[in-house]
Amino acid sequence: MDFNLMVDVTPLLLKAAWVTIDVSARSLFFGFFVACGLVFMQSLRFAPVRWLARGYVSAIRGTPYFVQLLLVFYGGPSIGFRLDPLTCGVFVGAFNIGAYMSEAIRGSIESVDSGQAEASRSLGFGKAQTLISIVLPQAAPLMIRSLGVLAIVVVKNSSLISIISVVELTYQAQRLIGSTYKPLEIFTISALMYIVIVYAVMGIIELAYRRATRYTTL
Repeated sequence: MDFNLMVDVTPLLLKAAWVTIDVSARSLFFGFFVACGLVFMQSLRFAPVRWLARGYVSAIRGTPYFVQLLLVFYGGPSIGFRLDPLTCGVFVGAFNIGAYMSEAIRGSIESVDSGQAEASRSLGFGKAQTLISIVLPQAAPLMIRSLGVLAIVVVKNSSLISIISVVELTYQAQRLIGSTYKPLEIFTISALMYIVIVYAVMGIIELAYRRATRYTTL
């Protein structure tokens, strides 16, 4: 292996890795709000709104992220919806992961015993207050673990935005391989950087989980 080359290209790959982190973080941030909106829509009594939210979730989960990315980036301009590559990556990533997050959040909330909410309402708590004060604190541990898994999925999926020429880690690695003809060295460093990013995410999720369950006794 050419270790000198690996040292030389590391700064370029680190810069691209920051783009990967940036896109992933923004996709997760906006995706969380998309998920909350979908959960709210599915909780409404107005059936058409519930069907719309469920239809959206089914459509997103039933099609590959790669296809969604190409559809928005290359198909969007035909209807006047034009985004630059980086914005498109964040946009599609957010609306994609939001659908999965909504199911994780909804499942966590529904896992809380309904008797808890009924007891809260009988004590005079409103619906919103019951959700915030009673249901969500109990659902949080399950929710954190589920969202953590999805955060790792977002990081890995970010490599696919290289297809629309976003200079993230995978795309930069491909460019360097084209000029150096050293795929083993370049992809080895790239893989190590992905591992570091993923384990950092896992560490953050584990810390959040411990804080959420610090008063729980087994």
